Amino acid sequence: MSGTALTFPTPVSLGSLDHYIQAVNRFPLLTQEQETALGRRWKEHEDIDAARELVLSHLRLVVAVSRNYLGYGLPQADLIQEGNVGLMKAVRRFDPERGVRLVSFALHWIRAEMHEYILRNWRLVKLATTKAQRKLFFNLRSMKGGMGALTYKEADYIARELGVKTEEVFEMEMRLGGSDVALDPTPGDEESVTPIAYLTDSEDEPVQILERAETARNRSVGLQRAMAKLDDRSRRIIEARWLKEEDPATLQELADEYGVSAERIRQIESKAIKTMRGQMAAA
Repeated sequence: MSGTALTFPTPVSLGSLDHYIQAVNRFPLLTQEQETALGRRWKEHEDIDAARELVLSHLRLVVAVSRNYLGYGLPQADLIQEGNVGLMKAVRRFDPERGVRLVSFALHWIRAEMHEYILRNWRLVKLATTKAQRKLFFNLRSMKGGMGALTYKEADYIARELGVKTEEVFEMEMRLGGSDVALDPTPGDEESVTPIAYLTDSEDEPVQILERAETARNRSVGLQRAMAKLDDRSRRIIEARWLKEEDPATLQELADEYGVSAERIRQIESKAIKTMRGQMAAA
């Protein structure tokens, strides 16, 4: 590739996450012409070296996106690993002739893989049942007015904006007790790349629609498989407690239905959740 060849050294042993981040930040960024040429080599000839250069030049983007999800209590290294999978999927589908930079196209795939990882590993709550609740899970922090606790007025506004109940907003705030992550670079850290540099138009693009459809399908299939491993009573309890969009059943209501104590229903529910989490993680 005359005039566009770049050097992308791959560290043999990075030793730590900090070393990895320092290494990927040293990979050169591509100009639009270089990116287009590499994209054509991959698309037309399946040139693995071209795909490799496209991936390596965007690893810093994955690191930047991962910082936005540190408040969920999951290891950043795992988030980066999942995001790298999304980046590779984006490179595989990248069409340089559409005039869209890879950074904008890849962002959606990276976030989709991280979202899927978070939902697989986060404690089983109502976030995994409806589109509105998943939207609440991933948007509550950014919609809060500050670092303090939500006021009722703020919670009511968020509930109306996202199409959920006010009490669900308060419940989600309690579950997401981690610290917020700034979108802008910290003062004096000019070299780091933060998500604010990659914010794109909020209007739906075809790739966003495809991403949501694929993510929803994968999550639905995983949930169905996990539910299939439960016995009838456990399945009924999970459906009544977690999968109803409105008026979920209480422990006492289910206890009355089965003629057992509310504590026994709670034990069955806890065991079923553990079984489902294991099934979905293994999928």
